[in-house]
Amino acid sequence: MRTGGTPRGVQLGPLGCAPDRDVRSDHGREGETTVSSTPPSPGAPDELARRLGVPDAVLIGLGSMIGAGIFTALAPAARAAGSGLLLGLALAAVVAYCNATSSARLAARYPASGGGYVYGRERLGAFWGYLAGWAFVVGKTASCAAMALTVGAYVWPGQARAVAVAAVLALVAVNLAGVRRSALLTRVIVAFVLAVLAAVVVASLASGAVDADRLDLGADATGGGVLQAAGLLFFAFAGYARIATLGEEVTDPVRTIPRAIPLALGITLAVYALVAVSVLLVLGPGGLAAAEAPLAEAARAAGAGWLGPVVRVGAAVAALGSLLALVLGVSRTTLALARDRHLPHALAAVHPRLRVPHRAELAVGLVVAAAAATTDLRGAIGFSSFGVLAYYAIANAAAWTLTPAEGRPARLVPVLGLAGCLVLAFALPPTSVLTGAGVLLVGAAAYGIRRAGARRR
Repeated sequence: MRTGGTPRGVQLGPLGCAPDRDVRSDHGREGETTVSSTPPSPGAPDELARRLGVPDAVLIGLGSMIGAGIFTALAPAARAAGSGLLLGLALAAVVAYCNATSSARLAARYPASGGGYVYGRERLGAFWGYLAGWAFVVGKTASCAAMALTVGAYVWPGQARAVAVAAVLALVAVNLAGVRRSALLTRVIVAFVLAVLAAVVVASLASGAVDADRLDLGADATGGGVLQAAGLLFFAFAGYARIATLGEEVTDPVRTIPRAIPLALGITLAVYALVAVSVLLVLGPGGLAAAEAPLAEAARAAGAGWLGPVVRVGAAVAALGSLLALVLGVSRTTLALARDRHLPHALAAVHPRLRVPHRAELAVGLVVAAAAATTDLRGAIGFSSFGVLAYYAIANAAAWTLTPAEGRPARLVPVLGLAGCLVLAFALPPTSVLTGAGVLLVGAAAYGIRRAGARRR
């Protein structure tokens, strides 16, 4: 962990950083400095307001996880694993638990905006922090566009892109009104989506279409297929990162974050397991794999066709909830990267009255809107999973370096988390792996070029 510091007002060296930011050495390595994105002292003009308690933090995590993933990820996971779908779900949950535990311990120690970017930078060095932030921003920006297009596809299929852009701009406006407004809207969305999922589960389990034999493992449950399904289903679990990336806006983060993350993950796992089991009992692995809208198909097979339109509305609302939380998380990581000048420093501004990173919010919203208007991102689940798994791999490596006095988790947790992230990332479909690895390499190259230029100056 880095030590030391440069007092405010002291002229910095060859990196040309602004003189009003703290600069600390990167593990003592000669010639390497980095600007700290640790939040300023209380009352400083660029500090975010701490307004989120445990219930609000849990709801933001639920809004990120109990979103469009449950409506979209089950079918591709069933195509990959067949009757091994539930094994893939369990494996994804184990990796998610390890990641959540590591993230919670790190977030309690470093309650600043940026999540894994801050942890990697503080524990492993500037490059690893940057790479985590890059993986998160790029992967989750694609996820934002995919969620926006999901809203458009369910609300008005003929004008999906126009609806997607409108949804992005509307939710950015909500976020700009303050994080408490975002938490309030998330509360409404989560309640509605949970009600829709409960209706599907009850209708499925109470129908005569249930066949317990459909849960049996068959020859189609191969190891590679289960791993790929786990990687795809991880996409639906990754929302607890939003709690960590909002660390600068959480009240009493040492107490709140370690409670909120496991609570949100546990509730999500219970909901996903109930939905997956009920859909499998009605459709079977083959029917689930072939379904365009798995939950609506399950309702129809269960004799509750009236639920079909309700499920469509639920999917659209769930996608809105995911998009809201995603934009929150990406904008906070953008804020942290901008504070350290990996992105334009103008994006580090915090609105003096609303206490939100308004420029980062607007920039993220415009990029997502442009992507939703021009790009087909139906393959974004795999790409997003690769980026987020890379992000959590770095977070687990950072958690390994914590000492017992710093709240280190059991050693097995970051080890399993790191290994699980790497295995699941490279078990994803080849296109997702190649695209994701290529994007990470581009980010690493950009960092190297910037570092070399700064040293020459």
